[in-house]
Amino acid sequence: MTLTAVPADRPRQTRWLLRLHRPALYTWAVLWVALTALLLALDGPLLNAAADAWQQVRNCGTTERCTYDQQAILRYKSYYNYATIALNALPFLLAAWAGAALTGRELESGTARLAWTQATSPARWLAVRLAVPALGVTVCTGLLAWLHHRAWAASQGRIDSAKEWYDRFTFHAGGPTLAAMALAGLAAGALAGLLLRRTLPALVVGVLAAGVVRGLTELAMPHLWPAVTRLSTVDQGFLGDGLVVDQGMVTSSGAHVPPPSCDSIASCSAVYDRFAGRYNTYQPHSHLWGLQLTTTALTLAVAALLVTGCFLVLRRQTGTPRAARATA
Repeated sequence: MTLTAVPADRPRQTRWLLRLHRPALYTWAVLWVALTALLLALDGPLLNAAADAWQQVRNCGTTERCTYDQQAILRYKSYYNYATIALNALPFLLAAWAGAALTGRELESGTARLAWTQATSPARWLAVRLAVPALGVTVCTGLLAWLHHRAWAASQGRIDSAKEWYDRFTFHAGGPTLAAMALAGLAAGALAGLLLRRTLPALVVGVLAAGVVRGLTELAMPHLWPAVTRLSTVDQGFLGDGLVVDQGMVTSSGAHVPPPSCDSIASCSAVYDRFAGRYNTYQPHSHLWGLQLTTTALTLAVAALLVTGCFLVLRRQTGTPRAARATA
């Protein structure tokens, strides 16, 4: 009877990853629970109190003396802004963590090379470090975005000072773009860590890279879905409510030109009388999900390019995965 040697099991990279980054995992869990509770409150008691206060304001009419719960309105507005800003900051926090700890610190301290000598190829090491956080980030940010959109939708018609759908922070906090940007931030931070191999520089560069992705997305987003153009007379002003893409004047020949500049009412009247009307190109509320999906697709494409860059950089630094296993 011939006995064959059983190869040793490869280290369980997922379990090791979770143990190594337990502080970050606990911090993320606390932040997620806090934001979830806040968003549920914005869709519940905070919203109801503010809506009642706004109803009191509407019932005042033209009376000189009116009493209403001003603190409820201010409280709702403050907590809504806190939650929205926090959600928009998540991609930058993930980029900072990925650059500083997920890849940068492990390469700087030698933890990564230790893993590579334990029958784990560099490519597999990186795949686990990207896939496991990406799964958790997608699920958690997706739920937060759904809760934020639900809270925002519940405020429409009840809170007079509620944000419009095209407010940039509200737009990104309440849709799939939040998860896409979080994934792009994760990939940007990981790439910075692989390139710099140092904790603090990778943290800074990762955050800056996430900011560049966010800025480019902001510039492209209004143009990712066919916009609506409405024409009006000069006296009517600009017609149409939504995310403005372009505005200007219409000449007698039908050409669209930028709005003129003038210094006084008299000079403005003379200048505007030369035009046949105005035009307003904008994205209406009905285009919300079209813009969300196209922006998400664009951001995910950028994230995919960043992930590809991560593997290319790692391959250049360590050689092919097969060569890395052979030397191990």
